Amino acid sequence: MTASTLSVDRTDRSVGVAHRIAELIEPLVGGPLPVRLQAWDGSVAGDASAPRVLLRSPSALRRLLWSPGELGAAQAYVTGELDVDGDLAAALDHVWGVVRARRLSAIRPGPASLVRLAKLAKDLGVFGRPLPPPVSQASVKGRLHSMLRDRAAISHHYDLSNDFYELVLDSHMAYSSAYWTSDSPNYTLDDAQRDKLDLVCRKIGLDKRAGQRFLDVGCGWGSLSLHAAQEYGAQVVGVTISREQKAFIDKRIADRGLQDNVEIRIQDYREIPDGPFDAVASIEMGEHVGEANYPTYTAALHSNVKPGGRVLIQQMSRREGDNPGGGAFIESFIAPDMYMRPVGRTVAMIEEAGLEVRDVHALREHYVRTVDVWTERFEARFEDVVAMVGEEVARVWRLYLIGGGMAFRDNRMGVDQILAVRSENGSSEMEPVRPVWVCPR
Repeated sequence: MTASTLSVDRTDRSVGVAHRIAELIEPLVGGPLPVRLQAWDGSVAGDASAPRVLLRSPSALRRLLWSPGELGAAQAYVTGELDVDGDLAAALDHVWGVVRARRLSAIRPGPASLVRLAKLAKDLGVFGRPLPPPVSQASVKGRLHSMLRDRAAISHHYDLSNDFYELVLDSHMAYSSAYWTSDSPNYTLDDAQRDKLDLVCRKIGLDKRAGQRFLDVGCGWGSLSLHAAQEYGAQVVGVTISREQKAFIDKRIADRGLQDNVEIRIQDYREIPDGPFDAVASIEMGEHVGEANYPTYTAALHSNVKPGGRVLIQQMSRREGDNPGGGAFIESFIAPDMYMRPVGRTVAMIEEAGLEVRDVHALREHYVRTVDVWTERFEARFEDVVAMVGEEVARVWRLYLIGGGMAFRDNRMGVDQILAVRSENGSSEMEPVRPVWVCPR
């Protein structure tokens, strides 16, 4: 990202806003500011070689005063009150490296520091009531993971605009990690998503015979549902609670003449009435059901697959002790009520539902590459994105894509395909030798 720098660069910086902020913060962080800070009065402080952060408005400090850390910084960034001059990814990498090296996440200011902070805030005119949250910040109400609240949380993210997602995603409209089987420069995101869809279909046994009933739980924009019907002759039921997604898939069904093969429903996973199916898959939907409801979710998958049928869950994970919601920014702007856990705990909960886990396939590096391409597409179409959803939402997504890619790259988040089967009397009906699930060319 390139943001225009402030035009004023005063030579007398010793009395400016940036210098006063540095004087307060540097003793707390055990060294110079990790950024080159330029304030709204033109004053500058910090290492001249570090990324330049622009405080364009006193409102940025007011947000940080009331929400120190990630949330306040994100609010100020998406509103444009705080900006980065240059590459946002490089700046976040630099700051994150300093935080880890100096162990800044463990620092807590003492009473004297808080008094100095309050005095500075008053002197700079930023002391006051909290500012309203940005309009792009989610607001969901009701009992956690009730059907009504879940619909609101999903709508906040997935009903943004089908046209917007078409700008960023591949032609399949697969909003999940791809499966990259080639390093050829001619091998594209479309190819990698096709290979992921094919991998899922083969893992759950849709290649064994045509006409199997297949349930796609949390079907998104229909990439897996349509692939299963077109390539494997499956009879598909896909469920979503996003009306925008259903409208999009229904059009594709009609365009491809698949009305007799695919049915898309506005339906919660807790409401599916017509199982069991021959096979079930749920791709990056389990993160949205919550910790308390996860046993209900896995029980629904178990009850909706026939004995001997296979279930595949592709799901993101977090390391033990990390924020299970993905952090204040993700929870506030992207996916309210999201919950992730270490993959081992998810495996245990799937088994507790009565399913036998047969395979865990880590795809973390595949997600890094997937998000990299999404980010490239997003940046190449940034002006179109702004015209479509506005500057603030565009900045939310820039921060989301860059931060998410870093999280997968640094192993702070993972993603896995977990293949399970509903064994019956000890028989899994699985091959005695693990097959090589290579996508056919």
